[in-house]
Amino acid sequence: MKIVVVDNGGQWTHREWRVLRDLGADVRILPNTAAPSELDADGYVLSGGALSLGGAETLGRVAEWIDTTPAPVLGICAGHHFLARHFGGAVARGAPEFGRVDLTLDAPDHPLLRGFPNPWPVWASHNDQVIRPPAGWTVLAHSASCAVEAMAHPDRQLYGVQFHPEVEPTVRGTELFERFLGLCAAHRK
Repeated sequence: MKIVVVDNGGQWTHREWRVLRDLGADVRILPNTAAPSELDADGYVLSGGALSLGGAETLGRVAEWIDTTPAPVLGICAGHHFLARHFGGAVARGAPEFGRVDLTLDAPDHPLLRGFPNPWPVWASHNDQVIRPPAGWTVLAHSASCAVEAMAHPDRQLYGVQFHPEVEPTVRGTELFERFLGLCAAHRK
């Protein structure tokens, strides 16, 4: 299975690549400035990054292809913010979360989260947050200081997570990537 990690300048982009590689995916990293024609994959991960998306900033050329890709997409941190803002939600500075955060699962039966602990200890590293999800999107999880820690599109396989499943302090973070790869495989069929 081919996965592209779209690099948004995150400190853990290579860690995302490594986790996916270790799970058996044929994975490569491309910059967010890559032409849409270069993005031929069964699934995409929009990496985190230091860019604040609370204003008018963009993630390279991601907006050129995100509306038309049929493949599943997992946005992490800045990728999560991009999905929210691009599809009509709102992103702003919020209460910073750095380190362990306990999530409350709002949709514990969602295929991406089914069987995860509730509360779920994850690792966060952000100042911005989604303050309003796009219309129709499902909020999958929240924390005490962030209302949208995870979300899903109502019809397409687009998912966003505020936290970092690629780092070891996130309990069962690798399993989240396994679930995402499973959704990519099911979509490919």
